[in-house]
Amino acid sequence: MSVKVKVCGITRAADALLASDLGASAIGFVFWEKSPRSIDPESARTIVSVLPPDVAAVGVFVDPPTEYLSDVVGRVGLTAVQLHGDETPEFCRSLPYRVMKSVSVDDAADDERLTRWPESITVLLDAADPVRKGGTGQTIDWGVAARVSVRRRVFLAGGLTASNVGDAVKKVRPYAVDVSSGLEASPGVKAPDLMQAFFEAVSAAGGRQERAYDG
Repeated sequence: MSVKVKVCGITRAADALLASDLGASAIGFVFWEKSPRSIDPESARTIVSVLPPDVAAVGVFVDPPTEYLSDVVGRVGLTAVQLHGDETPEFCRSLPYRVMKSVSVDDAADDERLTRWPESITVLLDAADPVRKGGTGQTIDWGVAARVSVRRRVFLAGGLTASNVGDAVKKVRPYAVDVSSGLEASPGVKAPDLMQAFFEAVSAAGGRQERAYDG
């Protein structure tokens, strides 16, 4: 089983490089000013410039204006965009980038609501939170996530840590796991020991991290 790891909420080059060294396929940058993990485009660009070319840079946005989205993608050199607002399927399909859309597990449990998102858009399953828009540390229903994972490519998020990611990988068998707050010493600052333990737990569960990112 191959499981990719995306480390999100990065604000420091040292954390990004450690994640890369440990085998992360993607690094996430939050371009939403209300987040405690928010980063400005120029700082993100500096971090991206020191990453290996096979590590994807993913930008996290909440209801971004198209012009702003295009500007940040170009300036930073993003590989993909991750959307956490009220973006519509039509909006997502119109974007000339790889798109990941955060979908609450409640929505994912409803076949009609889930099928609104075309296969070209990667689904990130996370806890519903209309205020914080992710990074809540709340786990989701892995049973629902597993039912979705057998049907389409899934990034699994929501309260993942070194202590539970192994079970999550075995039960859900996602394309990738997405972790942020579970690796932090404080918002936006990763703890090296937690990062090391997380990647070891993914490997111990049979998840073989492969660098190549095509999400």
